[in-house]
Amino acid sequence: MAQIDSKEISVVAIYPQHSDAENAINLLKKGNFNIKKLAIVGKGYHTEDQVVGYYTTSDRMKHWGKMGAFWGGLWGMLVGSAFFLIPGFGPVMVAGSAVAWIVGALESAAVVGGLSALGAGLYSIGIPKASALKYETSIKAGKYLLIAHGTTEEAESARHILANTGAEEINVHQPDRAIAAA
Repeated sequence: MAQIDSKEISVVAIYPQHSDAENAINLLKKGNFNIKKLAIVGKGYHTEDQVVGYYTTSDRMKHWGKMGAFWGGLWGMLVGSAFFLIPGFGPVMVAGSAVAWIVGALESAAVVGGLSALGAGLYSIGIPKASALKYETSIKAGKYLLIAHGTTEEAESARHILANTGAEEINVHQPDRAIAAA
């Protein structure tokens, strides 16, 4: 699973619909952005009317239910996948490098005051606490975060591609500035 370098820049885009986030990932892939440097976070769909399940076979996790095709496709493209039950959020699905950030925050007990494990994972890669709180609120509202990270050039390429994908918001975070402010 890809670990983020402490000097890498993160570009975070917020999408209202899973299809918008999926389209953005496909455009990044077509633009030759390294998909190992992508992560997506969103709430798992749950209902009492449909069976929703998650299981793993070999190195691939499967999901069925209303969003099965969306998450199954992403888990086949991105490195790493997880399902977390986070208090205050409910079921949260994570694909890509964000899995390592969240697990790292949980294992090191680095949960920052006022942030969930998800927010602490974002904070651990240099995203300011105020922004992590905003992203947590977006996830709670059923939106999707797409995170691209890399060198200055890679981040600028990702930001340029994402600018035309219908994201509600796109932010660039430089770890050194966030760490200095902490």
